[in-house]
Amino acid sequence: MLAWWDSLSLISQIFACIAIPTTLVLAIQTVLMLIGLDGDGAGDIDGDLSLDHDIGDPDAGADIDMADGIFGEDVPMGDPDPSGLDGLRIFSVRGIIAFLVVFGWVGLVMDSAGAQLWLSLPVSTVCGIATMVLIALLLRAVMGLRNNGNINNRNAIGTAGRVYLTVPASRSGEGKVNVLLQGSYVERDAVTDEETPLPTGSEVVVVGVSGQTTLVVKKK
Repeated sequence: MLAWWDSLSLISQIFACIAIPTTLVLAIQTVLMLIGLDGDGAGDIDGDLSLDHDIGDPDAGADIDMADGIFGEDVPMGDPDPSGLDGLRIFSVRGIIAFLVVFGWVGLVMDSAGAQLWLSLPVSTVCGIATMVLIALLLRAVMGLRNNGNINNRNAIGTAGRVYLTVPASRSGEGKVNVLLQGSYVERDAVTDEETPLPTGSEVVVVGVSGQTTLVVKKK
């Protein structure tokens, strides 16, 4: 092992110092995930939020002022949707670790093969970024499967949301909204009976469900 280390150039040793410990961390993360003890830090919070509101008659859709505690002024602005494209969690702890693993090993292999630093550095960086995006997409897919299997969309009735893609007027088409559903922010198709479209960014209240997954919303 010592002989192998001494045979490496300074650049290769730097890449190895990045690759080897991060690989061990990634392996530990993977084992913890498989046995159900995974906690991916602040970047991979699955949304363990608990909001207890008395929404009264959810079918009436009236007098629902509890929305201020979800998407109102007392909540920091930002994309609340972990399952949509804007909510893609590329810079999660797991994603950063994966970036360092791939960056380190690709750089080490290329430097050992005689590649110049001006080439190995950008190539390893691009490979690392691609890995981060892939990890984020995989996590989003897993979250989507979990949410689709466990979440009852009728539980969204009476909650507030924010329009993600414009909702056409009078149910002439579907838009998308972000809502807090069973403790997780999710993106859902939405229609409205309003006579004017609900533009992106406007606050809405869920008043019903159309079909299996489409929410019926009205302007807050």
